Amino acid sequence: MKRFIIGTLAFIGAMSVLFVVGLIGLMVLASASAPTVPSNLVLELDLEGPLPEYVLSNSLSGAFGEDPTTVRDVVDALEKAGDDPRVKSLVARVGNPGSAAAAQELRDAVKAFRAKGKKAVAYADTFGEEGNGTMGYYVASAFDEVYIQPSGDLTITGLSFETPFARDAFAKLGVTPRYHKRAEYKNAVNTYTEQGYNAPHREATERFTQSLFGQVVRGIAEDRKLTEDVVRGLIDKAPLFGQEAVDSKLVDGLRYRDEVMASVKKDAGDGAELLYAHKYLERAGRPHTSGDTIALVYGVGGVSRGKSQDSPLGGGQVMGGDSVAAALRKAAEDPRVKAIVFRVDSPGGSYTASDTVRREVQRAKEAGKPVIVTMGTYAASGGYFVAMDADRIVAQPGTLTGSIGVYSGKFVTQAFWEKLGVNFETIAAGRNAAMYGTDEDFTPEQEARAEAAMDTIYSDFTRRAAAGRKMPLEKLQGLAKGRVWTGEDALANGLVDALGGYPKALAIAKELAKLPADARVNVEVYPRKKATSEVLSELLGQTGDNSEDDAAAVSALSPWAPLLEGVRGVYAFGARMGLFEHPRGSLYAPMPHASWE
Repeated sequence: MKRFIIGTLAFIGAMSVLFVVGLIGLMVLASASAPTVPSNLVLELDLEGPLPEYVLSNSLSGAFGEDPTTVRDVVDALEKAGDDPRVKSLVARVGNPGSAAAAQELRDAVKAFRAKGKKAVAYADTFGEEGNGTMGYYVASAFDEVYIQPSGDLTITGLSFETPFARDAFAKLGVTPRYHKRAEYKNAVNTYTEQGYNAPHREATERFTQSLFGQVVRGIAEDRKLTEDVVRGLIDKAPLFGQEAVDSKLVDGLRYRDEVMASVKKDAGDGAELLYAHKYLERAGRPHTSGDTIALVYGVGGVSRGKSQDSPLGGGQVMGGDSVAAALRKAAEDPRVKAIVFRVDSPGGSYTASDTVRREVQRAKEAGKPVIVTMGTYAASGGYFVAMDADRIVAQPGTLTGSIGVYSGKFVTQAFWEKLGVNFETIAAGRNAAMYGTDEDFTPEQEARAEAAMDTIYSDFTRRAAAGRKMPLEKLQGLAKGRVWTGEDALANGLVDALGGYPKALAIAKELAKLPADARVNVEVYPRKKATSEVLSELLGQTGDNSEDDAAAVSALSPWAPLLEGVRGVYAFGARMGLFEHPRGSLYAPMPHASWE
């Protein structure tokens, strides 16, 4: 019996060793056969649709395919390729880049690539067929050459925003929006309470529209070597047909995709190959992977208490206060980290969750770690709240910024249900237990408490913003009132410190960390991206690494999972539209519909 046991153990040990050796062998073979970067390469970009800002570390988006290419992926790929002699040029199909700030981040990356002596060519079948192609062309104009196919048009008709107003519709339904806000420019709730623009709402919207439009006109004029007056005239004449676009010097020629591709490969030389940017990044690696560590933390989506999450059914990404705070804590506690770059792309959300994140920014600074915020499409309301205590704030000229204000409230639906023959009765213990219930309006006492809450939050917001920006309170209060600014105007008003994107924030991080401007640094994302197996393990409820305070496990195999995910998506959308408000107050900025989206 003893020999049998010893023999069995020996066999198991031998098999284990063989398994490990075999696994190592497979890894070596895989490494040896891994695709390499061609010696003569044309980098290819697909900018037909908006790029996501970030993929959550616990996301399953890449479990059954590739992760989507992010804004940072493109910025990093172009920076790496600019210094890579194997990369001869760049070709990109350009369509709808998304927001003005996203367009500017891409433009900056393309122009930095060109500044290193590399050629960049953009093409499209058309810019804005039966729609507005202004923002897409704005990106394309940063390239050396721009082409559309002979049947294409140049629909650069300018910028416009649409805001729906439904006060009368709610009245017909028997629904009464009962909201409180601070202050007059805080117009996120005007969709429910107004039937058109009031004076402050119109003033703010007109100003940031004109600011964005001016940025677009200046960019196109500079890149196409035209005057701003000429560009404005062409925009007013648009849509421009193919040959008109060429004659106007906005397009360099009428070519189909195959003709563009043949031309760029010919210019690159014999044997030139095309390789998509994300594939290039996988093979060549990212820039900034050695030297002192700079932490990169993301805060993307509407701010909510709890964990960050996203919904595959369209609910969008949620910036969980607990998750982002934990990432900031870990970066601050890591002795390798010399500075923290905090990427914020958020229209706002929960006041308390925003304050949770703000506190960790403050604590990181107290721990001697400089914090530099770089803003994406928007960093407004709660998105600005989480950023305002940073050492430096960097925004794109088109970043929607500020909206220092608050609102809260509810819909009173009693009359609506009466029309349907439905009656709700409430039994409660506590005078204000049903204060935020939708069946009855606020009592005078409850109204007073709701107004007091707005005063408290607004006072806290403005006081902290003034301290964070080292600005007299009276001046800050004049810039607040819930007003949204472009990054360009925010810089002029002292709400941000510089204009730019990832590279600008990294340069400032080196400066504040007392590193040479040309120092090599290792940019490390906190928390790290989890492997698919780890995410699945957590979803299946197994014990995993919880050191990063990641999302609570929910069984993906539950028969109710699809239904719950759908409800979550609906809830996230409703929260974004202000339908489900936290009683303490919501720090949301208004986001009217832009015609280029």
